[in-house]
Amino acid sequence: MGKKMLSEGALERMEKEHKDWQSEYRKALQKMPERLQKFSTVSDLEVKELYTPLDIQEKDFLEDIGFPGQFPFTRGVQPTMYRARLWTMRMFAGLGTAEDTNRRFHYLINHGETGLSTAFDFPTLMGYDTGSPLALGECGKCGVAIDTIEDMQKLFAGIDLEEVTTSMTINPPASILWAMYIANAENEGFQRKNLGGTIQNDCLKEFIAQKTLMLPPDPSLRLVVDTVEFGTREVPRWNTISISGYHIREAGSTAVQELAFTIYDGITYVEESLKRGLKVDDFAGRLSFFWNSHIDFFEEIAKMRAARRIWARIMRDRFKAQNPRSMMMRFHTQTAGCSLTSQEPYNNIIRTTTEALAAILGGTQSLHTNSLDEVYMIPSEEAVLIALRTQQILGEECGVANVIDPLAGSYFVEALTDRMEEEANQYIRKLDDLGGMVAAIERDYPQMEIADAAYQYQEQVERGEKVIIGVNKFPSDRPELEFILKIDESLEQGQIDRVSQFKEKRNKDRLQKAMDELRRRCEGAPSWENNVMPALIDAVRAGATEQECCDLFREVFGTYTDPGSF
Repeated sequence: MGKKMLSEGALERMEKEHKDWQSEYRKALQKMPERLQKFSTVSDLEVKELYTPLDIQEKDFLEDIGFPGQFPFTRGVQPTMYRARLWTMRMFAGLGTAEDTNRRFHYLINHGETGLSTAFDFPTLMGYDTGSPLALGECGKCGVAIDTIEDMQKLFAGIDLEEVTTSMTINPPASILWAMYIANAENEGFQRKNLGGTIQNDCLKEFIAQKTLMLPPDPSLRLVVDTVEFGTREVPRWNTISISGYHIREAGSTAVQELAFTIYDGITYVEESLKRGLKVDDFAGRLSFFWNSHIDFFEEIAKMRAARRIWARIMRDRFKAQNPRSMMMRFHTQTAGCSLTSQEPYNNIIRTTTEALAAILGGTQSLHTNSLDEVYMIPSEEAVLIALRTQQILGEECGVANVIDPLAGSYFVEALTDRMEEEANQYIRKLDDLGGMVAAIERDYPQMEIADAAYQYQEQVERGEKVIIGVNKFPSDRPELEFILKIDESLEQGQIDRVSQFKEKRNKDRLQKAMDELRRRCEGAPSWENNVMPALIDAVRAGATEQECCDLFREVFGTYTDPGSF
């Protein structure tokens, strides 16, 4: 244990001086009152007028703050942080066909992007091929359409998949898209053991927030654990889950709710993997997280610092991890899409910049900066380049990456970090009492907590208590953007035709044999012998489409419909 940072005598003197200052402050307010009735974060955590060592007098430096790369990792997971290497600049990209998105990938790489991030269209997210009646009109509009391994080959054509890391934002069909990625990489001559990247693969936050749903919770968790087990054995550089708070926050949660529910999702995945027989130190080091960097600058920094500390203590104390890497929370961050406005969209550049700076000062390992036009559509090249340049300027010009965790010791930041940790732990204890996250989801607990928070925030906006420039304060009638990207409607029929031609070329006997093996594994008890990943790789290599694999899942495991509680 370390020592407290201030002596009793120093604290007593400070208390007296603080009371004297407060008296002077109240006198000053008689001449000029405070401009707001209540000062609070965007999540409505009330903040005081001044923070001093009195607010962190119980702080133990070594136990609570420590050094970068050392437990409890409050100050970062790497000892060198950005002095050795900047965060991965990973812009979210996906539009139209695989060829369209491949061109965007090469455009971003040529302009300095250091990691790929793939957005899929809505049919792909839901496990349907472009030709499905349920998919009509959606091809390529919120991401790229990927139906077959041939699409995957076109998506990553000309890219060294052992050199670049790839993130894929996919959830219910994550195992299938990952199988396509692995099979295509091997077809191109790469080895699976050398592939690096992340599949989002976070089924629990889908039930809580994002709602791209396919299977019930239990089989969804089974498939997630299959990927963890397969990755641990076969693809050791891959992060098989990106435990995602981003979408929880986009649904309207507070920062504390985002922190608590996401970490508890992580607890659940660890528990389920242990039930499979995996050892915590064999897989926990490849779990990653995904945070939303919202508009409240200090709240987001404190959230990320608290997140690392909470996770480190959970992994050490709850799961008895021994390897320090198992206790490290490594995470990607994206600036807040829900903070962007269609009114005065150029203001979004400023919002994104401050949110990106908070993520950097919060110690992120990877960062996506939203484009100013994302409130309308898939980003244009002009807008996405501004968003990438935002990161590059912050990293190379501003000096903020020169010092590791420069805000450590700030009375306000440390006090807010402590408060975030305390309030998140209250939620974690509540979820334990409810019997875990699945039981809580079935009782609509996290869903209703988020709904209540979203409603409260919207009321504050409408009353003018929370200010959004250009919307509820200083509104204007400036015209909207002129260069919004449009997706050609004719792409859909072209994609349908390509999939039909692809199906005609398949060896039907080989395909049937692969699908029979996939069914056998799905129907078997969860185990390495029944892990779906080897069968999925064989199936997509034999020509199975995404929907054909998902339809088999739906047939064996059943489907899930959100109850829609209010």
